[in-house]
Order: sequence, then C-alpha cells, then structure tokens
Amino acid sequence: MAGLTGRKLIASRCAKFFKDGDFVNLGIGVPLMCVNYLPEGVDLWLEAEIGTVGSGPTPSWDEADIDVIDAGGQPASVIKGGSVYDHEMSFAFIRGGHIDAAVLGTLQVDQEGNIANWTIPGKMVPGMGGAMDLCAGVKKIIVATDHCEKSGKSKILKKCTLPLTGVHCVTDIVTERCYFEVTKDGLVLRELAEGYSVEDILACTEADVIVPDEIGVMS
Repeated sequence: MAGLTGRKLIASRCAKFFKDGDFVNLGIGVPLMCVNYLPEGVDLWLEAEIGTVGSGPTPSWDEADIDVIDAGGQPASVIKGGSVYDHEMSFAFIRGGHIDAAVLGTLQVDQEGNIANWTIPGKMVPGMGGAMDLCAGVKKIIVATDHCEKSGKSKILKKCTLPLTGVHCVTDIVTERCYFEVTKDGLVLRELAEGYSVEDILACTEADVIVPDEIGVMS
C-alpha cells in the first residue's frame, strides 16, 4: 500500500503477518488499526479481551452501535458469525494457546524479545490488562511501536529497564522506520520504510542490529 507513513504504515505492515483464518488479538491504539489494512483474501477471527471474537472494521461514530466498543472504548463492529462472551471465556482462549498472533504496543522492547508495556514505576496505572496473558499464551507476538520516545530516546533496547510484561516472547517489531525479526541471534533488519537508510536505523536504535545482505521495503 504505497504512500503510507507513520502509524498507518505500522498498521499496514503488521496486517501482512496474518494468514487467512487466523485468530488474532489486537491491542489498544495502532494495533487496532490493523483491521483497516488486511490483505485481500485474508479473513480473520479477531479476539478481544473484553469478550468478542469476530470483530470487524472500525465504524465511524455516526454508524456506531454504542453497545459495541473495543478495548480502547472506541466504536467496534462484529462480523456475521461473531460471538460475544465473558472475560472467563476470553482469557481461556488466550491462556489456552488458541490465539495465533497478537499485536501489542510497548514502552520498551529489547533484542532478546522481552517486552515492557504496562507500567512506569512511580506512575499510577489502571492495571496490567491482558498483555501478560497474551505474552504467555499467544504463538506470535508482534510489537507495533514508534521507534523512539518523544525525547528521541530509542524504545528498542539491548535490555529493557522497565518492569517486564513478557520474557523472550516477541517475534517481530514494526516501527514507522523499519521492521525487525527477533531471532535467537538478535534483531535482524528485514525491511526499511521509504526514506530511511541502514545507517539511519543503526543511529536511532540502542539494540544491536544484524544487517543482512538483502533488505526489503516496508509497505
């Protein structure tokens, strides 16, 4: 999808990981945008911790049913054949290993596949949410995040310094600048966003980066 930048590019690239028929969980924010960029011929069963499977495209507020919202409190839809159920059933799906992939935002992620996305010490937070369960029970964890903090500091580190949500669970990291695959040897730079070079990525990434001979273009 040519011409996409920023968070739309992140969502579009994350959507390309999904296979037809996958059960997928999308976190709050950019991850929820993925439903708007699904490749042609790919139909998913979208599961949300709030208790739905079969979430559809995001409707406008004018078209929204106020009784159908996503995990972020925004308008949502449920496709034909979808289901609504309680939290007990929702987390049984997640903890039981029945979700094929999840897309999560983050505060920090590191080259070992660790993720910290639920709290900053000293700040009040509403709670853990479902991220820890997702990290423990889902087969593929995709991190969708801005490459750097507002201060310019890299969010992709050698080692997370904030309290961890999950350990050695992240499989892929997608930012507005590039896509990394997390391997046993470290982060492999697989794709670059238009306008960014390998040197740009190395300069803004604290983690060690493995640069292969061939690098694709993000879309």
